[in-house]
Amino acid sequence: MNLTTRRWIPHTIAVAGLLVLLYPLAWLLATSLKPADEVVTSLDLWPSHLEWSNYTTALDGVSGVPVPRLLWNTVLIAGGAVVGNVVSCSLAAYAFARLRFRMSKVMFAFMVATLMLPHHVVLIPQYIIFNQLGMVDTYWPLILPKFLATEAFFVFLIVQFMRGLPRELEESARIDGCGAFRTYWSVTLPLSRPALITTAIFTFIWTWNDFFTQMIYLFAPEKFTITLALRSFVDQSSTSAYGPMFAMSVISVLPIVLFFFVFQRYLVQGMATSGLKG
Repeated sequence: MNLTTRRWIPHTIAVAGLLVLLYPLAWLLATSLKPADEVVTSLDLWPSHLEWSNYTTALDGVSGVPVPRLLWNTVLIAGGAVVGNVVSCSLAAYAFARLRFRMSKVMFAFMVATLMLPHHVVLIPQYIIFNQLGMVDTYWPLILPKFLATEAFFVFLIVQFMRGLPRELEESARIDGCGAFRTYWSVTLPLSRPALITTAIFTFIWTWNDFFTQMIYLFAPEKFTITLALRSFVDQSSTSAYGPMFAMSVISVLPIVLFFFVFQRYLVQGMATSGLKG
């Protein structure tokens, strides 16, 4: 085997793997353009003719709520979750990574242990609390916890990154008269940009794709996200409109795909550096 052939083998394998990974997206796009009778009966990837009316029906939304309103609701929740996680998790991570206080190691270990706690265990107590506060059927249960550093994974991720930053920079800031918060804001936070961007990307994607939590707290159709609308789209009639449902699925996936392609280099950089720090 010559040198040229050996070089092409890894590229061929990579392209084949990429095609396998992209096939579900191609199938979703093709199915969104299929007539209703071909969605469940035909195995062909390409439809016999393009049914653009699927997108017209999908854009009408559900229960009188159009898709732009559903997308705005989803962006509002995802954006609030991103801001909350970046602010609260970075503050908690700075305290664990740089400040000395009693039982800090015990509290950090306890926080990391909550990663093994299933979400369903705390769901009922949280629902009772938000129900007593009158926040059910609002966006507060989906956004407010993010401002309380409840995501232990992101706190741990940022802690690992901050522990690898040079302490001399923070010591210089303290010599210049900076307090703990000023040092965090002016020195540590800008240097932690890769970890913060990773936190923002994962939070946005996970919140956008969330279905279970949003289904528990949101009841009014005008407050639905695009994920909830997908399920409601099937239930609003006695027969499942698969074509429009897949068309709405394409609309809901498109922002995530674009978001990932724009920020993927920051995601790889953040994960790599966070894993090597500490």
